[in-house]
Amino acid sequence: QVQLVESGGGLVQPGGSLRLSCVASGSIFNINFMGWYRQAPGKQRELVAGITSTGRANYADSVKGRFTISRDNAKNTVYLQMNSLKFEDTAVYYCKIESGYYSYEFWGQGTQVTVSS
Repeated sequence: QVQLVESGGGLVQPGGSLRLSCVASGSIFNINFMGWYRQAPGKQRELVAGITSTGRANYADSVKGRFTISRDNAKNTVYLQMNSLKFEDTAVYYCKIESGYYSYEFWGQGTQVTVSS
C-alpha cells in the first residue's frame, strides 16, 4: 500500500512564504517523478512544479522565480518552497508521485494554501 501525506499549508499574507512537504511510504520500489499540482476554485487542476529522480525541475510560468521544488530521495519526500506568495496562489495543493517501471500514479490528500491580507 502506498500513502502520500502532505503538510505545510495554511494562511499567509501576500508576500509571505510557506513550505509544503509530501512524504511517500509503503510498497514503493522507485519514484520516477514527484510533483505538485494545485486547484483553485472554479479552475482546472494545474501542474505547479515537477522534479525527476535525477533532480531536473520544471515549473509553471506563473510560479517561476518564486517557487522551488526539491526532493530527498532517502526520505521519499518532496518539498515545495513558496516565496512571494500572491492572492492567485490560493488553492488546494496536491502531491503526486509516479512509481515503478510503468510509472503508476499516486496522489496526496491535498493541503489548503490561502493567501489573504
